[in-house]
Amino acid sequence: MDAREELRALSTAVLAVTARQSVREVLQTIVSAARRLLNARYAALGVPDEDSGAFAEFVVDGVSDAQWRAIGPLPRQHGLLAVLLRDPAPLRLADIRSHPRFEYWPKHHPELRDFLGMPITHGDEILGALYLANKRDGSFDREDEDLLRILAGHAAIALINARLYERSRELSVLEERDRIARELHDSVAQKLFSLRLTADAAAALVSRDPDRAVVQLGVVRSLAAEASDELRAIVVGLRPADVAREGLDAALGKQVRLLDRVHAARVVLRVTEPVPRLAPDREDAAYRVVQEALHNALRHADARTVEVRLFVSAVSLVVEVCDDGLGLRPTDQASLGLTSMRSRAESVGGRLVVSSQPGKGTTVRVEVPIE
Repeated sequence: MDAREELRALSTAVLAVTARQSVREVLQTIVSAARRLLNARYAALGVPDEDSGAFAEFVVDGVSDAQWRAIGPLPRQHGLLAVLLRDPAPLRLADIRSHPRFEYWPKHHPELRDFLGMPITHGDEILGALYLANKRDGSFDREDEDLLRILAGHAAIALINARLYERSRELSVLEERDRIARELHDSVAQKLFSLRLTADAAAALVSRDPDRAVVQLGVVRSLAAEASDELRAIVVGLRPADVAREGLDAALGKQVRLLDRVHAARVVLRVTEPVPRLAPDREDAAYRVVQEALHNALRHADARTVEVRLFVSAVSLVVEVCDDGLGLRPTDQASLGLTSMRSRAESVGGRLVVSSQPGKGTTVRVEVPIE
């Protein structure tokens, strides 16, 4: 690649950071530019997940879609991949297999030789890493390392921008919740108050003036319909955007990270395997049940740790919310919240199981059929 083509490739990567593209598209542009600029056969960029030990993003270049599917699930943070997520120093090897942390590559994985890895850093924090292998014209050298460091800097900007966007979005979510609460208070709550007064008036008139009682019951019916319509107007369209766009695991990850920041309790998510997409009503039901379970644990259980576990069991997708709090009293099993959660799970063919001991915490388990 001559100097003009090199400059054009680098310019493309730089402009991608400021373009209105998704983070994954920007990272893919940077990976592709790195592979072309350094004349490597293979390139990848990994961004670690904070909770699962896997990667939140892992983009590759030089591997066909068919090869990538044959390789299998995304790699986890181990071996050489993990070295560059823990140590901010770049790593340049003539033979990747000579490194003491080299482990293996999966079946169908291309065979790698020379290797250049560059952590993506922001201050003292390592945000991810760039990995290049099999240089076509010799071995990676110091100039390649310097160029890859520049690209890693642009990747860091993209990731920091994405993080800032996510935080601003979380603030928007909280503002939207406040707006909905105000609407509920200003309109629906007032109508429900009027409905209650009118129902009381009708009850008082039943024995001494049945005709007026019938009129008041008509008002009750009208107020109930108006309240129902206003609730529906508030709720319609509130399907979590993250669930619809990214799936249950990603949406729960964002919810858990937000709750972990705003509550004293430690809130974590454990995902042990790839999570399949489900029908929208099933994903929504599971998400809403988990939301309610998290709310109960954080508001009422006095828990120090709340753990959300997401996994596949037989023909069901299972989510468990486990806390180390006060536990449930016998009367709590029939509470409106648990009744609503159970009803929501059963509405999509699933089931809810709650186990608890006083002083030893609570586990809420929702199972939703995959097929």
